[in-house]
Formats: sequence, structure tokens, C-alpha cells
Amino acid sequence: MGIKKVYFKTFGCRTNIYDTQIMMQSLNRDDYELVKNEDEADIVIVNSCTVTNGADVSARGYINAANRKGKRVYIGGCGALSKGEELFGQEKVFGVFGHSEKEKLNGLLKKEERFVQIGDLNSLDKNIVEDYLGKSKAFIKIQEGCNFRCSYCIIPYVRGDARSQDENIILEQIEKLASNGFGEFVLTGTNIGSYGKDKNSSLGKLVQNIGMIRGVRRVRLGSIEPIQIDDSFREILGESWLEKHLHIALQHTNQEMLKIMKRRNSVEPDLKLFQELKSLGYALGTDFIVGHPGESEEIWDDALKKMGEFPLTHIHAFTYSKRDGTASAKLKNTINGKIAKSRLKELESVIEDKNFEFRTKNRVPLEILVEEKKDDFYIGYDQFYNKMHIKSDIDITKEWVTIGDYDVKRDGNWSEF
Repeated sequence: MGIKKVYFKTFGCRTNIYDTQIMMQSLNRDDYELVKNEDEADIVIVNSCTVTNGADVSARGYINAANRKGKRVYIGGCGALSKGEELFGQEKVFGVFGHSEKEKLNGLLKKEERFVQIGDLNSLDKNIVEDYLGKSKAFIKIQEGCNFRCSYCIIPYVRGDARSQDENIILEQIEKLASNGFGEFVLTGTNIGSYGKDKNSSLGKLVQNIGMIRGVRRVRLGSIEPIQIDDSFREILGESWLEKHLHIALQHTNQEMLKIMKRRNSVEPDLKLFQELKSLGYALGTDFIVGHPGESEEIWDDALKKMGEFPLTHIHAFTYSKRDGTASAKLKNTINGKIAKSRLKELESVIEDKNFEFRTKNRVPLEILVEEKKDDFYIGYDQFYNKMHIKSDIDITKEWVTIGDYDVKRDGNWSEF
């Protein structure tokens, strides 16, 4: 019959990007061939996201299209737990497998009968990623799961409670990737700020040890919570290898709204923290949900006013999307979609102005890891996580370059090399 060709389609977050790499590595190349074009594939593996109802719809639409092309489709990821059995019952997928089963993928694909194998929510990856083909930076999953129960979020129910990867496994992985030429490492997980709480350690201690590994030039963190910036984390804030950009999840800047969302942070301590980090030269980003049920005009006006006080430079803002199975989905006082989108644009405009002001005033030499070339410019990100467009006559893809002379424009920084 020949070797079957397999294509991976990844939806969702950086953690899923890492999980896909684990799945790829689990395949025996004597049994399966990885392809980059789904049209060439016999088998399609969907690593799904289920953070919103819309994420489920996107995965389902892709699966339907793959079925029409005659592919044998399997679903893993968070959507396997929330929608897998439903898709299996509708014969949309040949197999369903949970997070704990992904390292068994080679054997699962050999099953001749359709299957659902969800596994458990207690596992941690045993294998490590040693290479990211075609990537300029490496993603490192340091933990799994979350102990928070924010009212809008389904993820703890499909990823499980927080559990930390063994530090030695993390460090071994980074050492191997660094020896393979990677210099930037992005730490990811469901809730990375919880790292070490179950191991008498902390995120700060882990990152300190990562920074000591030869070849590590920059450590970038995924989203962390305000209350997770403790004394051990403050000890690393002056390190040169720590990216001068932190993404700290606020989700809102109105106290009443935070209570409705069942968040653990509070506006005034958050503001004090952000001002402290700004004084240390950090660019600061956040997550923000607009239009969550209960976000009255009065609440919104207060949140926007407060947002003006926060020294933010980046934002990942989105309108609330109902997620079945969460507490927020049961709330009645919903916000009109047009109003939510209008508020989103208003918020993004405020942060865009703040980012432009930060880049204009903070004229320092920028350390860029060049990631790709688009049209006539090479694209990379500096230590403040701002985009740089570089005109160069030589190929600088995946190279580190220092740029001291550049133009600051609203859509990013521009230079020649």
C-alpha cells in the first residue's frame, strides 16, 4: 500500500503549536510521511481549539472540507474533549484522541476500526521537542492545565488542573534546541504563571535557570496573571536575556466586571504593578474581553478611563464569544454585537496610540530576530515585541541583527541593514 502521507492542521494557541510538534515526532517515518500540503495527504490530523463556540465552528468547517476531499480525518486537541464524540457519532472523523494520547499517535493511526480514546487530564508530555523545522524561535511547554475558574473560560475543563513539567526535562529540551541553533525561547502552557506551585518552585526560578544555558539569547513568556508576579519573578526583571516585554492578563479594568468574570486580580493593584514594570523599561501587553455579559455603559466608560492610566503598549483584545458550558454563557444581560465591536475599536485605538508613543520616546538600539521575508522587507521583532521591517540586500532570515537607526511609523519600525 505504500507509506501513508499525513498532514497536520493546527488551530488555536502556542500550546497547540507545541503539541503538534510532539505529535509529529511520535510518528515513525517508516510508517508515515509528513507533508506540508493537505492535498497530498491521505490522513489529516486536526489539532483543535475549543476556547469559543467560534473555534469549534472553524474546526468543524475544516473537517467537513477535508471529508469532501476524501481524507481520513482524526481530531485531537481541546476540541476532541468538547466535540470529539459528537463528530465521531456523525462520522465526521475516523478517530478521536485526547491530550494524554498524542504521544501514542503512531499506534492510533494503525487502528483499522474507528475509535474514541480520550485518556485523562492528568498527563504531562514524556517526549521533548528537539527541533522546529522552518521556525526561527522555539516554543517550550512548561506546564499544563489551570486552577483558575474564570466564568467565561472552558479551558480548565479540557486541559485539567495545573501541573508543572519537570524542570530537568525543560532544561534538557532547551539545551538541545540551543545546540541546534535556536536563540529565542517562548515559554508556553495553559497558565504558565502557576509553574512550580506543585513542585516547591516558581516561574522566576525556572526562567533564571533557563537564562544560564549557553546559547539562550532571549526568553519570551506567554501570558501570566498579575498575582503571579512574585518576589522570585522580580529577581529576574533586570536580566538581559529576558524580553523587555511582558504580557499580563488583565481581562478588564473595571472592578465590578472582574467580579462578574470571577477573576482573581483587582484594578488598583494591577495599575500599581504596571507602573512598577514601566519604571523598569518594560513594554506591557494584556488580554482584554470586550462586551462580556454585564458590561453596562457605565462599566465600559469606567474601564476605558482606567485603561488610559495603564502604561500599556500591546493588547490582545476581542469581543466576548459565548462558550457553552461556562458560567458566563448562562448570564442574561448580554451586549449587542455592534456595540461590542464599537468598543473594541475604541480600545484598540487607545493602545495603538500608546504603542506609537512608546516607540517614539524609547529610541534605543533594537535587537531583532528576523523571522521571515515579505515582499521586499525582512520582518522580525525586537526586545519590546514590536515589529521591525528591514530592507536588506543579503538574506538575513533567522539572523539576529542590531538596529540603531530606524524610522518609527504607526504600523511598525522601518530600517535598512
